[in-house]
Amino acid sequence: MASYTAYNLRIILILTLGSLTFGYAYSVISGTLGQPGFLLYFNLGSDNSHAKAITGTINGLVCAGAIFGSLNVGWMCEARGRKETLYLTCFVNIFGEALQAGSINLGMFLAARFIGGWGIGMAVVLIPLYQAEISPPSARGFLVGQHGTFAIFGYAIAGWVGVGTYYSQNLALQWRLPIAVACIWPLALLLCSPLIPESPRWLLTRDRNEEAWEIVSRLHGGDKDEDRRLFAREEFYQMVQQVRADNAAWTSGGGHRQIFTKPSYRKRMWMGFFIQYTVQSTGAQVIYVYIVNLYQNLGVTGGIPLVLGAAYVTVATLSNFCGSLLLDRVGRKPLFLAGMIGCMLSVTLESVMIARFAGTTNKAGLGMGVFFSFCFISCYGGGLDVVGYVYCSEIFPTHIRSQGVAWSLVGTFLSTLIYIEAAPTALANITWGYYIIFIILTFINIIILYFWCPETRGLSLEEINEKFGDEVVIHLTNATKEQREDLANTVQTHFDEKTMRSHSHHEV
Repeated sequence: MASYTAYNLRIILILTLGSLTFGYAYSVISGTLGQPGFLLYFNLGSDNSHAKAITGTINGLVCAGAIFGSLNVGWMCEARGRKETLYLTCFVNIFGEALQAGSINLGMFLAARFIGGWGIGMAVVLIPLYQAEISPPSARGFLVGQHGTFAIFGYAIAGWVGVGTYYSQNLALQWRLPIAVACIWPLALLLCSPLIPESPRWLLTRDRNEEAWEIVSRLHGGDKDEDRRLFAREEFYQMVQQVRADNAAWTSGGGHRQIFTKPSYRKRMWMGFFIQYTVQSTGAQVIYVYIVNLYQNLGVTGGIPLVLGAAYVTVATLSNFCGSLLLDRVGRKPLFLAGMIGCMLSVTLESVMIARFAGTTNKAGLGMGVFFSFCFISCYGGGLDVVGYVYCSEIFPTHIRSQGVAWSLVGTFLSTLIYIEAAPTALANITWGYYIIFIILTFINIIILYFWCPETRGLSLEEINEKFGDEVVIHLTNATKEQREDLANTVQTHFDEKTMRSHSHHEV
């Protein structure tokens, strides 16, 4: 089976600028909330209920905006295409982040947080979807896994920029510069976007088969290698036939209402939502957004909590990349389950350390608290974060993929909104007891995922239909020897006829 080409990799890496856009903009607030200049400017330095409520609102608004941004992409990707949606995503992110960096009062900052959230919601849906549709089956886990890797790399960059500006004597620069840096990634993506083709699968849904074939052929290296050329033809033929069958079933079945009325589609929609809800129900965003406060509770003071926070997401970047290397070898489901178990155990031990040693001078106990936080993010990055995006981008058929991924990511932001909004008050009143909720939820979700979610490793996007009881017109990656021989003959005939029609057209 053909692996990825240099052209594949180039597109994937350009698209990861969108992953950086999401990761940096989503996480920069974690360091901002620890910047003296920000707290002083908006009068949030006092430890009272008003300050806690505003902090929760600052975090909650970006999630609320992201929900609307996700749903926006779900519609626009299908109606206008992946590439046109990419342009709008870049503009919304640039505008939202610039508005935050230039805010002159709290009301303006809160409004800008909502707009910025809208932009990152668009980016986090569009990028893995786009990557999945131009990746070969044998390497899709690794290639789409770069979205999670670079999103967390964005977290790491934001963390280290925050560390650098913390020591600035200019209180405005302390918080405005890190937020302004968020404009760099969508601007770079916008400038590089002419190098990215439209998704061939979307083009097929619009009967633009010639354009789609040119892109598929180039993705597989053109005519440079006979095996690659044959696989490109087989994969394209599979795409064409599956799109035709899916479109016929879609039209006869009643259109969009099938998303939640057809059992196989409904199952996929709730499964995608469940996967993203599960990722957030480990407590990951609560731990990260309030990581500075967590380390302060463990006796770490000054600028060291910011340094540890930046190191925390740097470790997450490395674990995400390691997870992407394993995805196509061990599969999605084993890696996800291992990550969930590791996160549950790490949060349990972290909670014990906070309960037992927070507020004491026991350096060993406090040090173990820091250690278990790094254990948590290693399991989260390498097992959950990297798998979640890949899985949700591949379980939907082409004609509802954008809506499916959008709905899945609504699960992320809705869960995060609830957990983050409650966090300031919960952490102030029940402290480590808040983490028990995540431990219980993760335990329940492990059982559900084990029995409910199928494995998708190595299958083409079209063949995953079979995992949900839908028709697969052409089997390619899992075909028998006889099926492959029949397919090769059929594909050869198909392309011979196509060539003859093309010659006849030119002669006329």
